Amino acid sequence: MNMIIGTLITYIVYRLAKKVYQKWSFPLLNPLLVSPIVLIGFISLADIPAVSYLNDTKWITNMLGPATVAFAIPIYKHFYLLKKYIGNILISITCGTFVAIVTSFALAFFGQLPLDLLLSLLPRSITTPIAIEMSESIGGLPALTTVFVIVTGMSGGIIGPSIIKWFSIQSPVARGLALGMGAHGSGTAAAMEYGEKEATFSTIALIFAAWITLIWGNSLIPALMLMIK
Repeated sequence: MNMIIGTLITYIVYRLAKKVYQKWSFPLLNPLLVSPIVLIGFISLADIPAVSYLNDTKWITNMLGPATVAFAIPIYKHFYLLKKYIGNILISITCGTFVAIVTSFALAFFGQLPLDLLLSLLPRSITTPIAIEMSESIGGLPALTTVFVIVTGMSGGIIGPSIIKWFSIQSPVARGLALGMGAHGSGTAAAMEYGEKEATFSTIALIFAAWITLIWGNSLIPALMLMIK
């Protein structure tokens, strides 16, 4: 397999999964879930080493950086909304990050997970690069934190749109903040399906969640750790 073939297969699988999801809109048919499963099955049947596939398609992953930077354009375009709703953003994201950390701690604590596993779980609700750095700083295992972040993002990206539909949430601000806070990168991808405003506020939520979680890393998390010492 070479770069062109690997990229083409990945693109085709995703586009087909997306068309299927658009036709039936069943949560378990979400492209974020179906595409990886199909691709894992393909490389397994074709006896293609995972490392080889990752190397051939790594440029897609490398595009995440420029794609993230590109979100500055809609944020600038809708900057007046950012100023208008800055209070709502700060309150909602502060509450969201607080709940994410406390519930993760409670589940790990009452589930009697080892300390290093517990610490690895706490930064699961922020974007991967920052979650890895935070995991290292508080004594967690970055590799495990990466897994927890991916699982959180994928599950949030799959379940989030259904929750928005069930509760009939119509506000672009609420949709974007909910998806960005609940599923970071995957949530932002889901928010783009609704529109530019949703994608903008999802990106804002992703950024603010990272900043506020870093603050919790020096305040809330040490306080929680005192409870188990």
